Amino acid sequence: MLEIDYSTYFWQDEAIRLRAIAPEDWESCYVSAYDTPARRFLECAIELPPTISGAKKFAEENADFSSTNRRIMFTVQNLSGDIVGGINLNSIDERNGTFSIGIVIDNPYRGKGYGTRAVHMLLKYAFFERRLNKFNDNVLEGNEASAAMLRKVGCVQEGVRRQVFYTNGRYHDSILYGLTKDEYMDHLHKDHHNT
Repeated sequence: MLEIDYSTYFWQDEAIRLRAIAPEDWESCYVSAYDTPARRFLECAIELPPTISGAKKFAEENADFSSTNRRIMFTVQNLSGDIVGGINLNSIDERNGTFSIGIVIDNPYRGKGYGTRAVHMLLKYAFFERRLNKFNDNVLEGNEASAAMLRKVGCVQEGVRRQVFYTNGRYHDSILYGLTKDEYMDHLHKDHHNT
């Protein structure tokens, strides 16, 4: 195959690339399912033990943007080609211009800014290519890393839904975050002037 020039590619920056999920990504999905604290933050629950067949089915059903669950699913990889996690655009409401993002960065790759970079890519795609206007997200109480990342991309805390998730023997709050297209443009403008 010909060599690909990624220098002007939308889905890549200086550290990561977003690509379609491939059927062979099942192994990464399977291994990451063993990170119980991360899965609890992502799903707000304890899942049943992972299965190889379940991981293969997930990768196959979401490969090449073929998902039927109304999510645009990506694999996140670093520029060395290592899979570092996954991200998706979901809850897209074209009429009202709202959307959400789901993300997981695998344990060995956390704290390197990969998640923030991937979220920025999807925000730019949603706001500037899909003409969406409002990003809405929520974080399980105690998930400080995700809350910090959302603030880093410009989100503001909009509220708290009290005691809506039951896990680990008690009810937990859901912390609501939001970001409009105009706020994001202001955030990018400030970041550009501060560098």
